[in-house]
Amino acid sequence: MFYWRPEWWVWTSCIPCPLQEADTVLLRTTDEFRRYIRKKVFCLHLSALKSPRSKNPEEPLVADRHSVINRAVMKPELKLQCIQVQKIRYVWDFSEKSFRKVGLLEDSNSCFDIHHTFGLGLTSEEQEVRRLVCGPNAIEVEIQPIWKLLVKQVLNPFYVLQAFTLTLWLSQGYIEYSVAIIILTVISIVLSVYDLRQQSVKLHDLVEDHNKVQVIITIKGKGLQELESRLLVPGDILILPGKISLPCDAVLIDGSCVVNEGMLTGESIPVTKTPLPQTENTMPWKTHSLEDYRKHVLFCGTEVIQVKPSGQGPVRAVVLQTGYNTAKGDLVRSILYPRPLNFKLYNEAFKFMVFLACIGVVGFFYGLGVYMYHEVPPRETATMALILLTATVPPVLPAALTIGNVYAQKRLKKKKIFCISPQRINMCGQINLVCFDKVGSELSRLGWA
Repeated sequence: MFYWRPEWWVWTSCIPCPLQEADTVLLRTTDEFRRYIRKKVFCLHLSALKSPRSKNPEEPLVADRHSVINRAVMKPELKLQCIQVQKIRYVWDFSEKSFRKVGLLEDSNSCFDIHHTFGLGLTSEEQEVRRLVCGPNAIEVEIQPIWKLLVKQVLNPFYVLQAFTLTLWLSQGYIEYSVAIIILTVISIVLSVYDLRQQSVKLHDLVEDHNKVQVIITIKGKGLQELESRLLVPGDILILPGKISLPCDAVLIDGSCVVNEGMLTGESIPVTKTPLPQTENTMPWKTHSLEDYRKHVLFCGTEVIQVKPSGQGPVRAVVLQTGYNTAKGDLVRSILYPRPLNFKLYNEAFKFMVFLACIGVVGFFYGLGVYMYHEVPPRETATMALILLTATVPPVLPAALTIGNVYAQKRLKKKKIFCISPQRINMCGQINLVCFDKVGSELSRLGWA
């Protein structure tokens, strides 16, 4: 039960305390579903790094004055408190008394800050700090072990109720019907686990190449260095020598380039990116660029197909976001953590199940009264009353729904239609018309953007 109700686990095993002292945090979504998530707070120790760190509270650890890292480090302990929520890491900000996202440059940086704070690259020491705090620049999809998938399926409340019902029926000699339901249930669980495992493997293979790109960066005081893209951190200077698949989100500061953004927008027409202007105002760079800030940004997963240096030096960009904070990371997270369903069909189905359960409760008490009136032994009275209670909710229902969905997926797959959310298949029967759109072209021209 604690697996499905994490708030109960927290309420029964933890005591309230100030947020900055907590070792377990209970989070609740702000949408209409108000779901709870339990997360453990963990610590990162900067003292474990190779390069020595200053314990002086007045001396910043990173050059960026806007960075949350400077406000999150506890001195002289040199440690940070962190939580990881849906692949995104947050650190405790002692100034704002809240958890703040890391793995990206702050939006409060101005054009001047980006050019002059990061224009020469980061030092090796600052890179080391940011790698520890922000984590690797990798979009890693875990292939879930089969035993974990099985546990998740078996812990479903429907299957728990089904196990209780079938145990009761078998004890009363309903052998053939119970065995038939058990066989159907086992088949449905195996098919469901196999399908989930296959989807996990495919998604893992799809994003794995993103983590194996070789890039060239500029290190302050040392010059150019080639390294794996998973070692990139926000603030690094990325050199764009020519064609390259971008492993992070970055803002262009020198030169221009032509980018294929088809992976993100579906547009087949390449987009020209221009460098961020060098202005001395203190306005945040996105506000300064207004709606056109995207023309300076190179998004993760897109492909640079042509570069044009503006002077003697190469085309350069400052790394903005890494890992799951990037545009491609958001896309993968939307697959890993889809929005819950709130279709009318499911709401009405749940109400119907509650109605059946209420009938079962009425039958339970009625049977209890009748058998007690006729002075039937207590053991037999309880058994027969429970059979009346369990007979109202069909125990074969979850297995039938699962097999139906799996069969529907197989049929769709033959038509080269792939589904990442099988629960939505039932809704497809109500669709009469599907419109496909090239983002930013036809709809913008028609005024529907």
